Amino acid sequence: MIYFPEASLSELSIHRIGNKAQDEFYVLSEASMQIQDEHLKNVLLQYFLSPYEKTNEIFRFFHPNDDLNLNEVYHFVEQVFENGAHFHKNSEQLAKYLYDTSNHPKIKAGELYVAYFENVQIEGELHDAIGIFKSETKETYLKVSPEQAGFALSYEEDAININKLDKGCIIFNTEKEEGYKVAVIDQTNKSNEAVYWKDEFLKLKVRNDNYNQTKNVLGVYKSFVTEKLDQEYDVTKADKIDLLNRSMKYFKEKESFDIDEFSNEVIGNKEGIESFKNYKKSYEDEFETPIADSFDISGAAVKKQAKAFKSVLKLDKNFHIYIHGNKELIEKGFDDDKSMNYYKVYFKEEE
Repeated sequence: MIYFPEASLSELSIHRIGNKAQDEFYVLSEASMQIQDEHLKNVLLQYFLSPYEKTNEIFRFFHPNDDLNLNEVYHFVEQVFENGAHFHKNSEQLAKYLYDTSNHPKIKAGELYVAYFENVQIEGELHDAIGIFKSETKETYLKVSPEQAGFALSYEEDAININKLDKGCIIFNTEKEEGYKVAVIDQTNKSNEAVYWKDEFLKLKVRNDNYNQTKNVLGVYKSFVTEKLDQEYDVTKADKIDLLNRSMKYFKEKESFDIDEFSNEVIGNKEGIESFKNYKKSYEDEFETPIADSFDISGAAVKKQAKAFKSVLKLDKNFHIYIHGNKELIEKGFDDDKSMNYYKVYFKEEE
């Protein structure tokens, strides 16, 4: 979705951000960097942009008060897009604001990079973009260099691996009124203290496009089948797998989603359909995330969600049965003599 073969790095500012909760400080550079070395520029493009090549989910800036201008990052970025001469000044403001949000004792100190790119492609269109990146993880690298009689070995500590971007976001200069298009990366977001990057510093919400509509309705349906059905009906694991397989088949074969068509073809039971629609409504209310009753299906979202739809029936530690087709070809029963459950599987040929 995001490509950069035509992209160029036109300006870069680097600042150091400490942990405010640990009484560390920030250090601001006096001016932005004008990089002349083309090889270094290409290395930086690889470091900053390559992690986004597989990004499908796009976000937007927002503010809880519904006033975008109250979102600090949005405000500073808007100033740069309106006047490039204000780039470094606003990079300093971004650094100060990030420092103010770094108030959890476990947040790591690191370098903040604010970059201005030209001709970055998103969804088939080229745009200028502002990148905000933070490097927190440092590594040690060995360096081998030739000497008269062989080679010398040395090392460099606290170096940055250009294949591991810790945190970052790219803001594209398009759809300003809706909060821009924003792609985000947070490789260290494994604990509660790490959510400050996306939730507190950037204040982002998911763009409600076809990709997210597809992902959300598949996620809601999966939760409905695996969690909700047990509370209302006596459903076997084989039946659950069949329901999940039928839903994935629907999304792979159809070009658009219609909730009534989906419910009738996949669930096919009046009470079950009503229960699913109520479950969907509860999700929308709880997470304030509306899901349309009809939308164009995103193939990329289906492909990603398919990995989470398990079709394996695990029986103790002895057998795994993969169910991909007709549920009528598998029967469940109970053997009184052995006091054990069993499955009977019908097939024509053994492959």
